[in-house]
Amino acid sequence: MMAKRERKVVVNTNDLTHQLRQSALIMLSRREYSRAELEQRLGRVEGSESLLPALLEQLQQQGLQSDLRYTENLLRSRINRGQGPVRIAQELRHKGLADQLSDEVMSSCEQDWFELARAVRERRFGLEPPQDRQAEAKQWRFLLYRGFTSEQARYAMRARESG
Repeated sequence: MMAKRERKVVVNTNDLTHQLRQSALIMLSRREYSRAELEQRLGRVEGSESLLPALLEQLQQQGLQSDLRYTENLLRSRINRGQGPVRIAQELRHKGLADQLSDEVMSSCEQDWFELARAVRERRFGLEPPQDRQAEAKQWRFLLYRGFTSEQARYAMRARESG
């Protein structure tokens, strides 16, 4: 019986570069990706480690990939979902974005986080005040889970009382 010979697959780096670029363009045509996300997804392809940095740099220079644009889109999306600044900043860090970029985009955002916290609380629980301490604690935990600071949650709870 003959032993099987292992085939060694030789991949042309030009073909691999073209394949990686095509994959990146397909991904970016669907939605924005951070550089770290692209690197992670494209890095699964065998032999791509040495080619990725140059490819990602090229995509950034051509304006096809932008961490700034990605961060702004994610911020708008999360605000529309009713998430607070703490949770959004945490997600941005998790996505591999630089803290400096995240801080810059968050500070340039013209969102009134206190009013967003009030609106989120009212949308979830209505205008009626909580009936007891347990209900109040539930609302408080909800706001903190959504990523609002304790000051923003306190404002949302007080706005309910005065409003």
